[in-house]
Amino acid sequence: MKNEMTQTQKTSRILSLAILILGIVLLIFMITVEDEPGALPLLLILTGTVWFSINQYRIKRK
Repeated sequence: MKNEMTQTQKTSRILSLAILILGIVLLIFMITVEDEPGALPLLLILTGTVWFSINQYRIKRK
């Protein structure tokens, strides 16, 4: 039986990946401009990773 994703799960997956990618891009920008990462990009990366992991767990659990 195939796991089917609902529209909410698809949206959640896209948003979590967008936040993760935004954090990575901002981290690279901050390091090149200010030579230090800063808290916001690290928080975005952490939030995106945790949200994506929780979403994947919920999809596989069904």
